[in-house]
Amino acid sequence: MDNEPIRFDTKIAVLLRADLEPWQRLNVTSFLVSGLGTQIPEVIGEPYEDADGVPYLPMFRQPVMVFEATKETLTTAHTRALSRALPRAIFTSDLFATGNDRDNRAAVRAVPTTQLDLVGLAVHGPKNAVDKVVKGARMHP
Repeated sequence: MDNEPIRFDTKIAVLLRADLEPWQRLNVTSFLVSGLGTQIPEVIGEPYEDADGVPYLPMFRQPVMVFEATKETLTTAHTRALSRALPRAIFTSDLFATGNDRDNRAAVRAVPTTQLDLVGLAVHGPKNAVDKVVKGARMHP
């Protein structure tokens, strides 16, 4: 068995607005990372199995770094992610008032890019590019 540490050339980062309630942080994070897993298959590892042979779903093959920032820093991060064409998922404040995917998509579609009231952003890409996107944010406490 190879005991060498596993290194990743890419990074998954979630950036949350610092003024969110704890339940909102968890909700936003779960929604955001679900988007990355559906569109970037290489971030998903192999299925799990316990000692009794019970199977479990595969998960991300690498850690997800969670950051928090001000509304302004989040907006800047979004602009950076767009300019670098990184795969991304967003969550806006409007989505707290909807209850399904159809209404979520309609709420985002109704707002121009520069006016989105972002509360969360997930990005995936080369480490240095993702680090530049989240610059100014701090690790989530």
